[in-house]
Amino acid sequence: MTSHTTPAGPEAGPAGPRAARRRLIRELLLVAGFFTVYKAGRLLSTDRTGEAFRNAERIWDAERALRLPGEGAVQRLLLHGDALVHTANTYYAVVHFPATALFLIWLYVRRPAHYLWTRRVLAVLTGAALVLHLAFPLAPPRMLEAAGLIDTGQVYGPTVYRAAPDADTLANQFAAMPSLHFGWALMLALGVIAATRTPSPDGKAPSRWRLLWLLHPLLTLLVIVGTANHYWLDAVVAAVLLGVALLLIPRPRASGPGADPRADGRTASGTDSGTDSDADADADAAAGGLPDRQSAAAPVGAGQ
Repeated sequence: MTSHTTPAGPEAGPAGPRAARRRLIRELLLVAGFFTVYKAGRLLSTDRTGEAFRNAERIWDAERALRLPGEGAVQRLLLHGDALVHTANTYYAVVHFPATALFLIWLYVRRPAHYLWTRRVLAVLTGAALVLHLAFPLAPPRMLEAAGLIDTGQVYGPTVYRAAPDADTLANQFAAMPSLHFGWALMLALGVIAATRTPSPDGKAPSRWRLLWLLHPLLTLLVIVGTANHYWLDAVVAAVLLGVALLLIPRPRASGPGADPRADGRTASGTDSGTDSDADADADAAAGGLPDRQSAAAPVGAGQ
């Protein structure tokens, strides 16, 4: 017996690849467009130096009032060896974007419904972060004299920032709060854990070690604080914004064998969410997803 994602017919073959290509192009354009808007928006606050440093002093005083541990305690641990601090700088500079991209690619191919959920959550989180970056410019602790911290990127390398923030045309160094390094890392861990709670499409059982993915945001937290790129409160605010995004975006109900992936694109009320539900179906085709219930039942009824 042969099963298809669409009923057999003369146009069934090319329809799947065409839908998969359209889906992939849409996703690439969507992600690239959103990233471009985010990067352009961040640069709008690069010239608000005085306000950024005043806000930094407020955050520093607030952390001391809350009796949070000083960021210097983590940095002193890194400074025990040049190799350790260099590794932390490399982790900060290199892991952030590639890890998130690989995570999204894996979800797109293996767990289409969870990909759509994750993409929406990350979009809400990143959009909220952009609003806060513009409303609350914040100089990182490496620039704050009261913190007494070393800019480990400049001293030990590698670094993604120029020494003079005003001359940095590629990054807004006054966009410390919230920390998207931490927010994205936390979503990566939660997304992998959620997507692997049920067996994979090929029937592979969930790993009992998947909770170890939480080490990624934990390590990211220590890196962003120890390298003096972020305050503790930057990570706290990122976690709060992520929590709000997770409450707003319904999580897929199921994604294991036998589940209907397109049902995951519906809202909590059970109604389709517009073009995204069509995108769900295309994503299933792109990922070699299971047939829907009707198309799977048709060949059986026909005695094939």
